[in-house]
Amino acid sequence: MIGHVRLSLFSGAALAAALLSSACGGEATSAAALPEAAPVAVKVAQVDLQPIDRFLRVTGSLAADEQADVAAETGGRVIATPVERGTRVTAGAVLIRISGTEADASLREADANTAQLEARLGLVQGQAFDPVRVPDVLNAKAALDWAEADFARIKSLLDQKVVSQAEYEQRLTQAQAARQQYQSALNGAQQSFRSLQAARARADLARKSSADTVVRAPFTGIVAERLVSTGDYVTRGTKIATVVRIDPVRVELTVPEQYLSLVKDGQPVRLTVDAYPKDVFTAKVRFVSPSLKANQRALTVEAVAPNADNRLKPGLFVTALLQQPAAAPALLVPVSAVETVAGTSRVYVVAGTNVEERIVTLGEKSGDRIEIVTGVKAGEPVVVNPRGKLADGVRVQREG
Repeated sequence: MIGHVRLSLFSGAALAAALLSSACGGEATSAAALPEAAPVAVKVAQVDLQPIDRFLRVTGSLAADEQADVAAETGGRVIATPVERGTRVTAGAVLIRISGTEADASLREADANTAQLEARLGLVQGQAFDPVRVPDVLNAKAALDWAEADFARIKSLLDQKVVSQAEYEQRLTQAQAARQQYQSALNGAQQSFRSLQAARARADLARKSSADTVVRAPFTGIVAERLVSTGDYVTRGTKIATVVRIDPVRVELTVPEQYLSLVKDGQPVRLTVDAYPKDVFTAKVRFVSPSLKANQRALTVEAVAPNADNRLKPGLFVTALLQQPAAAPALLVPVSAVETVAGTSRVYVVAGTNVEERIVTLGEKSGDRIEIVTGVKAGEPVVVNPRGKLADGVRVQREG
């Protein structure tokens, strides 16, 4: 019985050893039979060393070039509102009309008072005031001349003992009275002229009040808001509309203090906005603040950008690139040679028949190429369009 058990154990061990040997031999045979992986066909581009345009990147926002909250300058009932929100208007275009019944009546009254005083003074349109030409003054002057002539005649007769002393004194008194009347007429003419000036001022005010019943756009732009409707009653100072001009548009930028020396008046600026991610807009610096904002330690810079198509809207957040003076050349590769995953950028450099994965730091973009700050050297071949098909050490074969 014991012998039978030992024989069975031996037979099982022998069988297991035979099976294990057979299996190992099969794996070796299969591994030897597998062919070597074929190299991956790739296109390559050389790392170039060339000068590029460099930019200072800052952020800011857009604002209207002009914005006016237009208010009524006279009170009354609104009788017409020919514009709506979004209406394009030229300078002087009508925004609203206010009833002008009272203003027109006041103007007619003021004009009538002015005309009355002008007639009293004998003035015609455009004629300068001369007090001696006023009718009352002319009459007083004629009376004075007659009285003085009569007095001179009586005086000569008195010298000849032809008239009495009493008659002489009577003519003297009449001449003196005529002179006083003439002087009074001159003073009255001056007072009437001052009244005429006041009447003309009141007429001008009445004319302005009448004109103010039509509220006009202060400049060419777009109606952003219309705040009154037909039938509303407005008073002087009531805000009736907001007009904005957004061609050009202002670009308000904040530049950190360490970059102050890099910003100059007239400097070109490139703008990008999230609303149009593929478009680049141009602007030019027209104002550099003379002082820093103490709470931000930053400089306010204002640029102006043409906006004929009105795509740039006030309030949009912008990223601005301010072009800097030429600096050292940069290492450039095609944008398609850079693979970025989870914020990490890499390129694949061809070394012999294999590729080396290089983690790189990116710099400025120049057209279809991008600067590599660290990770590669000039002249090294990099794979174009790796697209996830490569890894460090993979065998490759250059196309072409």
